[in-house]
Amino acid sequence: MKNMGFRWYGSKDDPITLQQIRQIPGTTQVVGALFDVPVGAIWPKEKIAALKKQVEDAGLKLEVIESVNIHDDIKIGLPTRDQYIENYKETIKNLAAYGIKVICYNFMPIFDWLRTDLHYQLPDGSNDMAFQQGKLKDNPQDIIDSVRNDSEGYVLPGWEPERLATIEKLFKAYADVDERKLRENMKYFLDAIIPTCESYGVRMAMHPDDPPRPLFGLPRVYKNATDMRIIEGMHESPYNGFTICTGSLGENPTNNVPEIIREFVKKDRAPFIHARNIKFINAQGDFHESAHLSSEGSLDMFEIMKALYDTGFDGYIRPDHGRMIWGEQGRPGYGLYDRALGITYLNGLWEAITKDHQ
Repeated sequence: MKNMGFRWYGSKDDPITLQQIRQIPGTTQVVGALFDVPVGAIWPKEKIAALKKQVEDAGLKLEVIESVNIHDDIKIGLPTRDQYIENYKETIKNLAAYGIKVICYNFMPIFDWLRTDLHYQLPDGSNDMAFQQGKLKDNPQDIIDSVRNDSEGYVLPGWEPERLATIEKLFKAYADVDERKLRENMKYFLDAIIPTCESYGVRMAMHPDDPPRPLFGLPRVYKNATDMRIIEGMHESPYNGFTICTGSLGENPTNNVPEIIREFVKKDRAPFIHARNIKFINAQGDFHESAHLSSEGSLDMFEIMKALYDTGFDGYIRPDHGRMIWGEQGRPGYGLYDRALGITYLNGLWEAITKDHQ
């Protein structure tokens, strides 16, 4: 696949180097971001330029940003949202000036994603992340403390300390934001930014809720294909698109991920794919993340890749969360070795499917 990428957290906060990423066969893209710019602030051109140069000097490309996070005032619908939206538009323009084609983002209140175990032990001695509803405490502060204590000292995306330090205040601010209100606020945001995206050639790719279910009473608006059609209708434009994360959508056993791919890739509404597998632990929908192979999880990765092939997908793709294997220490879910194996597997599936159709 020509646009295979690898998420990277930067030279200051990622034990994985660009040189190591460059050595993964078939990998051409780095999926990066600026992690030292406060949420809601404009991304400075000089910092974007420095990141782009760093990536290109290593022989790789930087065309996808994950993520330009959305300020809570926009999601809540406060009067201050207009200034934060203007800042977001300026960031889009600045990213476009340096060749960025896709911005992955989400519209999840407070928590970008949630797991109850960052080091779930597997029989082979590796570990990965897991979600078990019964282990979810009633008090969200308990899960925040658990993530902070088990994150190996790394700041995890969506769990920035400055935001989580005001968790009680955040929950109060979201108290009146139900699913309908969150959708209204999202439409307001999209109506404001999509014309800028169209003018500057940058596609927005919304990431699914993870896991795709309401948690702590917070609304979720991207859980399944029905939600995607609603979002699609908020602003009719190919620049209003989706990141199809096979793992996040697959965490709901009623979601048919290949069918979702066929519908939205065929309509050119999915410029970015996160390809990963998960394994259900029980009939209640508890799961742990797994190696990418179909046989290791509950998702059929062959059918997922075939759906991408059949719909002519030519966008950006990366492996997602992997296990920690071979004694590697690092940011949970974002080790080098298992994600590199995932890339090799995905590229192998793609080659086989392609040659079978020649």
